[in-house]
Amino acid sequence: MRFLYCIYQVLVAFPITIVATILTALVTGIGCTLGNGHFWGYYPGHCWAWVITHAFLLPVKVEGRENLEKGHSYVFVANHQGAFDIFLVYGFLCRNFKWMMKYQLKKIPFVGYACKKSHQIFVDKRGPSKVKQTYIDARKTLSSGMSVVVFPEGARSFTGHMGIFKKGAFMLADELQLPVVPLTINGSFNVMPRTRDWHFAKWHPLSLTIHQPIYPVDKGPANIQAVMHQSYDSVMSALQPEYQGFVENPDQ
Repeated sequence: MRFLYCIYQVLVAFPITIVATILTALVTGIGCTLGNGHFWGYYPGHCWAWVITHAFLLPVKVEGRENLEKGHSYVFVANHQGAFDIFLVYGFLCRNFKWMMKYQLKKIPFVGYACKKSHQIFVDKRGPSKVKQTYIDARKTLSSGMSVVVFPEGARSFTGHMGIFKKGAFMLADELQLPVVPLTINGSFNVMPRTRDWHFAKWHPLSLTIHQPIYPVDKGPANIQAVMHQSYDSVMSALQPEYQGFVENPDQ
């Protein structure tokens, strides 16, 4: 079956991924240029992720959508298991949002172009002025009623386990007094861990657990730490048993 799945990827999944990526980048770029960036900056990417996940024949289970209120802004924080995290969240969270992502992703052909045109938030730590601009962009997005999705570990796991959470996303939520929603991703590490980038995917079910929003009860360092620890515990609680527990990530 493994061999047949690899053949299927060569003949079907990879061509669909390439064509869908190019078309999505063009549609996103043209749509955002013409106007309504919130629409064109999300829905083409949402469809792109949904199509690619199904092209690889990966079953998806989502739990907890009922925890989200319509029209509410959230700061979503998720563990970062592998490359398919992007497809799972983008395709199945079903909320209009902007990504907070590493600035290096601008260099990915077509994807980087679409992200720039749709005003995704690039995290650039190459100097104080660039860090400040990242926070300005994020505040502007959240203040306009949008949500953001952040991987607070800042890097994909090497083992499937969680590393530490960095506090940037929680500082933003605290400043604007917005609820933080933890997301637990399972299965992405099994499909394609970072140690096997650009290799064949392995078939494995994916799941996304949307936890209860964590609303601010105060403002300042104590609130930031409390929400960050509560978010970490929530994400950890829904991980598959084999990936429970902290494992240090040398890339953090």
